[in-house]
Amino acid sequence: MTGREDVVDLLRFCLEHGYQLRVIEQMPLDAGHQWRRGAALSADDVLAALRPYFRLRPDPAPRGSAPAELWLVEDADGRAGKVGVIASVSHAFCSACDRTRLTADGQIRSCLFATEETDLRTLLRVGADDDAIEAAWRAAMWGKPAGHGINDPGFIQPDRPMSAIGG
Repeated sequence: MTGREDVVDLLRFCLEHGYQLRVIEQMPLDAGHQWRRGAALSADDVLAALRPYFRLRPDPAPRGSAPAELWLVEDADGRAGKVGVIASVSHAFCSACDRTRLTADGQIRSCLFATEETDLRTLLRVGADDDAIEAAWRAAMWGKPAGHGINDPGFIQPDRPMSAIGG
């Protein structure tokens, strides 16, 4: 199986049981740094795999800062639902991103793909007041990049895998 068959079967299962499927593109956040763009399904690949079996229409509701683009879906038996596709790599949504992450070891990441972090743990351990903690967090967010740069020739994969960042 290439994954294309899997996504069709998964969506069928979700429609039968009233679940909403979310599919996310594989991102360059693996511990072994083995990620290769051509080895994973893109959002376009996922939608192309679904179209022969389901009626897909973009959800007209505003997406806002949500990572998933939602699609209204209906199968041949009339079962309807939604499927979300998170295209972090092929159709980045950085301009609408309002997320930040706090790692388990107290580091603030302004972007999932950031190579720099802001140390919040030390402030907490030395008993910094709320104003100092807020100032550190705000400073980290003012440094939030305009985009993750995955498609840039000089992109550097973060050292931390997703399992160490938190997601």
